[in-house]
Amino acid sequence: MNTAAVAANTANHPVASLEDWTLQRRRLLAREKELTRLGDQIAQERRALPWVRVAKAYVFDSPDGPRSLADLFDGRRQLMVQHFMFAPGWEQGCKSCSFMTDHLAGAQIHLRQRDVALALVSRASLPEIERFRRRMGWPFKWVSAKDNDFNLDFHVSFPPGTRVDGEVVYNYGRTAFPQEEAPGISFFFKDDAGAVFHTYSTFGRGVEVMMGTYHLLDMAPWGRGEDQDAYGMEWVRHHDRYEPTSAVASCCAARA
Repeated sequence: MNTAAVAANTANHPVASLEDWTLQRRRLLAREKELTRLGDQIAQERRALPWVRVAKAYVFDSPDGPRSLADLFDGRRQLMVQHFMFAPGWEQGCKSCSFMTDHLAGAQIHLRQRDVALALVSRASLPEIERFRRRMGWPFKWVSAKDNDFNLDFHVSFPPGTRVDGEVVYNYGRTAFPQEEAPGISFFFKDDAGAVFHTYSTFGRGVEVMMGTYHLLDMAPWGRGEDQDAYGMEWVRHHDRYEPTSAVASCCAARA
């Protein structure tokens, strides 16, 4: 970064001595530890939630033929499903869901070691899914729920006729969600008898748990670089659609 850019940025932010910075950092550390302990407590409460047996026989279209929800476990006891926003007829999958999925490549091997299988589910047809999956270079199991009620039952798809007074059920409440697809993450357990139970789902900003880049940017000087009230993810692109602009030019322009 050139000298003028440095001067412009330091002029708009306080600069302190190392001693004063350390004092303020320790105060913030105490708050961070409070958040960590609260997160641990909530994680325990999350695991203590009752489970709901999945009674409906969902059948998905997969590259290996029709597969039930139980089949998606791939011999494991736990299953994580990403509800990926991709409706029939869309040219490509959602860029924000793609941002989420980009973070799974490193996580998948570790999830497997903890007996967790991974699957993506969308309402797009299997040929549409496979075309986009190959473009993105993802190795994950991705199945189509085009011919079943899975996405409707989990309230992440809102095709015509599903809105009441312009609102849909999403994130455990009624809302005027503007799109026909919504993001989410769901977890399931399969017992020794083969019964499948829904254990947890998170929607809305809850899906940020998958966005490791966001958590790193939250520690960077300029943060996420987006409107923290709108959470529009304006800067996010499919990973093969970023323009090769310089970091200085793009970041400074965003704050002009």
